[in-house]
This record gives sequence, C-alpha cells and structure tokens, in this order.
Amino acid sequence: MNKVHPKKSLGQHFLKDVNIARKIAATLTGSGYETVLEIGSGMGILTRCLFERGFADLQVIEIDNESVQYLKTSLPEFKNIITGDFLSLDIERIFNNNIAIIGNFPYNISTQIFFKILKHRDKVVEICGMLQKEVAERICASPGSKRYGILSVLLQAFYTTEYLFSVQPQVFSPAPKVTSGVIRLKRNNVEALGCDESLFFRVVKASFNQRRKTLRNSLKSEFNLKADNYHEFHLRPEQLSVDQFVQLTRWIDGNT
Repeated sequence: MNKVHPKKSLGQHFLKDVNIARKIAATLTGSGYETVLEIGSGMGILTRCLFERGFADLQVIEIDNESVQYLKTSLPEFKNIITGDFLSLDIERIFNNNIAIIGNFPYNISTQIFFKILKHRDKVVEICGMLQKEVAERICASPGSKRYGILSVLLQAFYTTEYLFSVQPQVFSPAPKVTSGVIRLKRNNVEALGCDESLFFRVVKASFNQRRKTLRNSLKSEFNLKADNYHEFHLRPEQLSVDQFVQLTRWIDGNT
C-alpha cells in the first residue's frame, strides 16, 4: 500500500513534514502519565515520531480502515492500534491510568474532542494537539479577548493552556484553507469548582450564546431569576475570568 487517500468526510489533511511532526511529538512533557493516545494516525508520520520517543505505552485510535492497514504495513513493530471513533471511545473502561492525548485533530470534530476530554478530565492530564488556528487561539484566549469564549472558560477551569506555534497549510496533503495552531493543555489542581458544575456549564454557554449582550440580558432569558442586581450584570461575558464565572454561578444557584 503506497499511500492513504484523504477523505473529505473525515476531515483528513495529512501532515507530510517530518520536522513539524517531530516538533509536535516533542510537545508532550511525559509528566504524570505513561499512556499516550494519538487520535488519528493518517499516514503515520506523527505516530513514527511518537514511537521513536519510546513512550512506555503508546496507542493510536483511527477510524479509517485504510489508515489502519497502512500503519500496520509501514510500521509493523507498532501493535497498539484501536480501530474506531474517538468520540465513541469508552475512556474509563479502556484506560486504567492517567493518559495524554495528542494528534493532528480533524477540524470538523476538534471542538467535540475537547468537550469529550472535559468529561474525562481527571484521567486526561495532558493534551497536545494541532487544530485550526482560530480554535486553538480560542482555547488559549484570556479574558477581554475577542477570541475568549465557551471553550476558553470551560477548558481553563480545569487545564492550563498554552499556544505553542503555528503551522502553515503547505505542510499538509491536501493543504487546508487555513493556518493551524499547536497547543498544550496540562491538568491543573482544581478538583472541584466550588459551585454546581452542571449549572456552571449552563451559565457559561448561556452567557456566550448572546455575547454582545450584557450578562443581565443574556442570563435573564435563560434563567428564571428572582433578582437582577448581581454586581457584574453590566459586563459582557468575555470580561469575566473563570473564577468570576464560578461566583456568578453560585449567585444564580441561590437566586433561581
């Protein structure tokens, strides 16, 4: 088998620059975990670089059978291939210990990947990934930034985020229409937010769903509030830090 044919339905853009692949592989710190899970091997260029790093337990999950067969043929000494969809993977059942996740994440499911990781945040202690630059910047954005939004708040509640470097379209086959960004997330020390976490998620999402409005206007339409005198209701959602969203959630919990 000479190559894998990129499938538009799977959002496949195969990295072809080995130097970039090595640079991405090097973003993993190796601290706090033994298992590394790569999402989507594609043509296996990143897989080889990870294999060369000698992680104690390197695994790949790949949905495309053509890519699976290519990897088995081109890197026969590598055996830990899970055939399937990461979004359907039972992380708690398959992995007993802490894991790191890495990959050239398909643009069309990158947000879903991170929402799934959030659900398993106590097991996934590090994420190093390449995704659309705009989404990468959104995840790492600070309060006050136009990029700061739902993903920023929810992920930064539980992870320290770093934007590492950008990757140009020409190092992929086929070349995407946008620049990519590589980021690293490390699990922070937050075990509990100090508020109702499901309500916290609702508050953050409701706030940013109408981000041009003040918090008072966006949240009054979502929650049946007994009062509207919260001291930060005049602000817009991008002005609030994670801690401020936690305090807001506690106030809403006591006023609904």
